[in-house]
Parts: sequence; C-alpha cells; structure tokens
Amino acid sequence: MIPGGGQPNMQQLLQQAQKMQQDLQRAQEELARTEVDGQAGGGLVKATVTAAGELCALKIDPKAVDPEDTETLADLIVAAVKAANDNARTVQQQKLGPLAQGLGGIPGLPF
Repeated sequence: MIPGGGQPNMQQLLQQAQKMQQDLQRAQEELARTEVDGQAGGGLVKATVTAAGELCALKIDPKAVDPEDTETLADLIVAAVKAANDNARTVQQQKLGPLAQGLGGIPGLPF
C-alpha cells in the first residue's frame, strides 16, 4: 500500500530493485564459493558440492570398492551426491530466502 494513496516514486522503486539485484548477485557468488558435503554408506562415499549445486569433489573409501559389486558403489555415489545437493538447497534457501521475501516490499510487484 502506498502511503497517502499517491503514486509510487519510480526513482525509489528503481533504486530498491537495483539494490536487490546487487544483493542477489552477491548471494549467488557466495553460493558458488560455499562448499557443502554429503555422504553415504556411513561415510564410505563423500561428495562435496558448491551451494550452487556444482560437484567439486568425490571421495571413495577403498573399503567401498568391490570389483564384483560395482552397482552398490554406484548407488553409494548417487546417494552421497544427492545428500550433498540436498544440503546445498538448504544453504540456498537460507541465503536467498530473505532476498525473495524482500521483493514483497516493493509496491506494485505481485509478490
């Protein structure tokens, strides 16, 4: 709601939008630098992803490697990467959630 029923100050709206865009860009850059881990098999397989979701490391304990059972190893790898990505989504929500809520403060936007 606009105080006094007047029209929104377009310059002020543009400044708010520009600041939010800069804040969002900084948050995205921080997510690209933040690393989160996930693991499977009690730590036999560990995956590291950026909070933006890019896989950057995969560690496999030699005990997880059975040449006769590569299917289990593949399942552990998939589970570890999924766990890391789930953790990355949590970090994304924590970082980007407040920015999305800030969009609701701009008059005239449907958020």
